[in-house]
Amino acid sequence: MDRFQYLIVLGACLLLTLPLEILGAGVYRQTRRVVAAILPVAAVFVVWDLIAILAGVWGYNPDFVTGIGFPGVPIEELLFFIVIPLCGLLTYNAVDTILGYLKRRLRARSAQST
Repeated sequence: MDRFQYLIVLGACLLLTLPLEILGAGVYRQTRRVVAAILPVAAVFVVWDLIAILAGVWGYNPDFVTGIGFPGVPIEELLFFIVIPLCGLLTYNAVDTILGYLKRRLRARSAQST
């Protein structure tokens, strides 16, 4: 079970933020924008990780990763650079939508009281 902990945490992050899709502007419905936002940054960090691993700066304990992945970089780490920014986008869009709704309500309430 230890080998799947990283994947379980990433899955839990996705599962916990999934309901935010309903509240927000529809991150999953804006595939091109999501890809354009995540992939360039993910590519940079994957290269960064690979360089650090090859230089011996850090590594991954084989007891806690599946062993599947790009040479030197486990699949869990590759997925991290996609899942966590995606969860961030979901959260940002949901918060933005909620705050926009609250602002509109406050303006409407303010307009009614004057």
